[in-house]
Amino acid sequence: MAEIFPVLLCGGSGTRLWPVSRKSFPKQFVPLTGQGTLFQAAASRMLGAPDVASPVVITNSDFRFIVAEQLAEDGIRPGAILIEPEAKNTGPAILAAALHLAAAHPEALLLVMPTDHSIPDIDAFRAAVAAGVPRALAGQIVTFGVRPDRPETGYGWIELGSAPVDGAAQKVQRFVEKPVLEKAEAMLAEGRYLWNAGIFLFSARTLLAAFADHAPDLIGPVGEAVAGARADLGFLRLAEGPWAKVRDISVDFAVLEKAANIEVIPLGAAWSDLGDWNAVWRENGGGTVAQGPVTAIDCEGSLLRSEVEGQHVVGIGLQDLVVVAMPDAVLVADRARAQEVKTAVAQMKARSVRQAEVFPRDHRPWGWFETLALADRFQVKRIVVKPGAALSLQSHIHRAEHWIVVSGTAQVTVGDEVKLLSENQSVYVPLGAVHRLANPGKVPVVLIEVQTGAYLGEDDIIRYEDIYARGDEKGSAR
Repeated sequence: MAEIFPVLLCGGSGTRLWPVSRKSFPKQFVPLTGQGTLFQAAASRMLGAPDVASPVVITNSDFRFIVAEQLAEDGIRPGAILIEPEAKNTGPAILAAALHLAAAHPEALLLVMPTDHSIPDIDAFRAAVAAGVPRALAGQIVTFGVRPDRPETGYGWIELGSAPVDGAAQKVQRFVEKPVLEKAEAMLAEGRYLWNAGIFLFSARTLLAAFADHAPDLIGPVGEAVAGARADLGFLRLAEGPWAKVRDISVDFAVLEKAANIEVIPLGAAWSDLGDWNAVWRENGGGTVAQGPVTAIDCEGSLLRSEVEGQHVVGIGLQDLVVVAMPDAVLVADRARAQEVKTAVAQMKARSVRQAEVFPRDHRPWGWFETLALADRFQVKRIVVKPGAALSLQSHIHRAEHWIVVSGTAQVTVGDEVKLLSENQSVYVPLGAVHRLANPGKVPVVLIEVQTGAYLGEDDIIRYEDIYARGDEKGSAR
């Protein structure tokens, strides 16, 4: 049996699950249905199965440390983490992964999976993949469909020539974009359609031939970006110059809707793309769903979720509502209109509302921080530094800082002085002083930072040294 390489697509903005999911921290990194995240579930889905290699992840620079951290939490060693210089949609991303793998494994099978979907039944999923392997080896591009149970307008559909048969590959007649309700009802009644799960199995050789036939303009620049990729702290950065020339296009439009060698296998397992809060409500059993510190009294068909430390959400007599509380934003919506959350996010973005895209907890390679209070000329933050991690050696032009250690032991550099601070000790960092915060211990360091100054933006930074080699990346403050 040929070796299977899971390819995990890890991008997206997650606007329909706002405020829990945002551009800076999309839904695949959020625990929505269980203990782990959707990304962790996808990364472990084929782990330990026969003839399955370590997963290859393709993501962007903003998410690379979150990806590495969540893989490490589950003890998963990736085959590679490819970094896109900018998002170019699924077509170039999948092609880049295929070219990368084909260089060392020309006979490899690629199992391409989004990382923001829920598939609870791993055995059923693996059985469907196993059924697809002979067809992929025979030169087919195998996609996996989900038996529809409702006239869903938020998914793409796949038309077959006859009713789907479990475990059997059938030729795809055509792909149907997200339909209007009347069309979805007709397709559901007809019984020849599956939902498109966006999961694919094919050989690297087959996919490269398909791109050569149907999207040849992508082969050159994507190939140059892969050939010019450079190693960076365990990641592999695709070359920026060639990648900038790549056309933004989905794999569906680039290849799948044009190729003749497309087959589909029914997944035979529960599946959801968790595309909105209605889907999250359904995936968690329906009825009244309470997540976090919540009290629900006489509520029906509602989802109540709180992620605010020290704050309790109470719902009384609610029906078919979604209530989601975050430290910096609250969503209250009719569950039937959950798709419109995306519209609300777009309107907030147009008005430059920070909460539209920026998550309250800002993840960095060394840990994370969150703002507790912000007003004119001062800001209070909680900062958590992982064991063995260190912030960059830096200075600020517009602000001074005061650090108070809450727990753990911090190594603090201010100018030429280096000292250890333990619980309840503090230090003042004057405006313009070169400084660094590090954690030499075995437990996380938690501290409170008070900033004062005329400008408190994260881009007020001059970086002198950084163990994470972030240089002058946008958004890479600290």
